[in-house]
Amino acid sequence: MDDLDHQLIALLRQNARQNVADLAHRLKVSRGTVTNRIRKLEDEQVIVGYTVRLKPEAEPERIRAWMGVLVEGNQTRRVIASLLGEPGVSALHDTNGRWDLLAELEVRSMSDLSEVLERVRLITGIRSTETSIHLTTYR
Repeated sequence: MDDLDHQLIALLRQNARQNVADLAHRLKVSRGTVTNRIRKLEDEQVIVGYTVRLKPEAEPERIRAWMGVLVEGNQTRRVIASLLGEPGVSALHDTNGRWDLLAELEVRSMSDLSEVLERVRLITGIRSTETSIHLTTYR
């Protein structure tokens, strides 16, 4: 990937629905160049999909939480595989500091959150977890 690819990706991150003509104008290249670059990035699976981002208030029935995960010994890969298979985990991050992993949780109800936490507690290789429920977003 070159600088143009990085600029194109940055623009698509801001608004993935921008049309090719707008992208070409902003990047100062032809529409064909933008189309070819996007196709190439998709073919190489640099871009693997497009999504809709909603502000948190748009889905008030959703409960979001963050879970810090401390992994037992050398079990990180096993724990990651298990957490990625958990439907309540919307994203999983490797991190440093107090926790080995940070899992973003997203569920429809407190009882669903309780079930996710129960299942996570049963994963072999997790030493401990700490979960914080998201209350408000300011920015």
